[in-house]
Amino acid sequence: MREKAAQMAIARQRLLTLVFEDMETIRMLPNSFVELEAVARDWVKPPPDVAFGLRVPVEFASLHAARLVSGPYIYLTGEDSYQIAVMGVQGLRVEIVSDTQPPPEEPPPPPVLEMDATFNLELTPGQNVALDVTVNSDELDMSRMEDGTTVDGMFWGKLDIIHKGDTHQMEFTGTRLPPDQEYSPEFMFDSRVITKLAVATKPTTAKCNLTILSPAMQYCDVLLSFSPLWKLGVTWPIAENIGENKIKYFLRVHPGGALEHFESEMVTTALYYEAVPDPGMVDPNDYIAPRNGFAMSFRDFIPHLMNVMDQLGMSLHARTAFVNNNMSAFSAHKNIAYRFLSPTKIAAAIDITVTTDPCVFTRLFLIFRGLNDEEVGIFAGAGEKEANAANWREIVGWSEDSKDPTMFRVLETSVLEVT
Repeated sequence: MREKAAQMAIARQRLLTLVFEDMETIRMLPNSFVELEAVARDWVKPPPDVAFGLRVPVEFASLHAARLVSGPYIYLTGEDSYQIAVMGVQGLRVEIVSDTQPPPEEPPPPPVLEMDATFNLELTPGQNVALDVTVNSDELDMSRMEDGTTVDGMFWGKLDIIHKGDTHQMEFTGTRLPPDQEYSPEFMFDSRVITKLAVATKPTTAKCNLTILSPAMQYCDVLLSFSPLWKLGVTWPIAENIGENKIKYFLRVHPGGALEHFESEMVTTALYYEAVPDPGMVDPNDYIAPRNGFAMSFRDFIPHLMNVMDQLGMSLHARTAFVNNNMSAFSAHKNIAYRFLSPTKIAAAIDITVTTDPCVFTRLFLIFRGLNDEEVGIFAGAGEKEANAANWREIVGWSEDSKDPTMFRVLETSVLEVT
């Protein structure tokens, strides 16, 4: 019962991103095409005689929907096309095609920097008290999340009250409980579930390493552009911010793989950066399923992964470092389901540009998640045998030029664990 309630507590609602020219807004995802069109028209408010259409870029649709079209967009013309587009996705990006003018920007509501709160404390078993407090924030709007969604309801987590002389501080870690639910005192104060909750609130993050192999010493810029559904995390060396979700490195590249980063005056063999996906789009069952991935035991996964990377032309040193750097995450699971993203999927999330032409890109983006013994059964027909028979070079867009020492080459390896 407690485990089911915890799963409900961290469930996230599906979001809709509406785009018109250079403007965007985020709403809750409607259940039908009629509701979607009403939301879009209410935002843009087009005149009655103006053409009005809706479309979804294929890279933001599910794999099933993308397979049904040959062009770059899925045009929404009715309920059938809408249901196909939203099938299996946690968030949908819809572009409005119209001749009308962009809607006027509405001033944001004033931020809520102070609110009342009540904490339930268990002094002794069976003896609970309520602590009424006032929560203050210097600058963060407590009424809305980063995507603009209004925050309300009850919150559940862990409260630390810290005493240092005359200074008293409270630190709260937790999440919002679904509305209209009843919770027993046993559920509210189960320390084991709270421990799991603290882990679950850690954001899912892709860890990316980029190396450059050049036949001669030369200068180059490396530019990274992140989709609106992804946010930039930590970078090292620290990158130059050149715009919203865009960063740049100015480097001097050496034939041995050394990278001189001029802004930080650091010399390294790889660039490190993190990409954090929108929590609303992270659905483990959709990210990795039998239709797009494979599953096997941890014991079989490591040698299998080494073999796959060998097929993709990675050196013994590179594939050993890749596995070793992620061993603690892999070994935390008895069974592992995984997939490698296609180049188009990777570019839709994180696009890389270098000021050297020609350039050979090899981008390996591994997504994995842990499975219990029951979940492994769902992957019958998508196990180690099927994974070994897969054409990995075709899946990741591997090129023979990636082994040519006379070519300017970029190798990116990324790992994303979804929970």
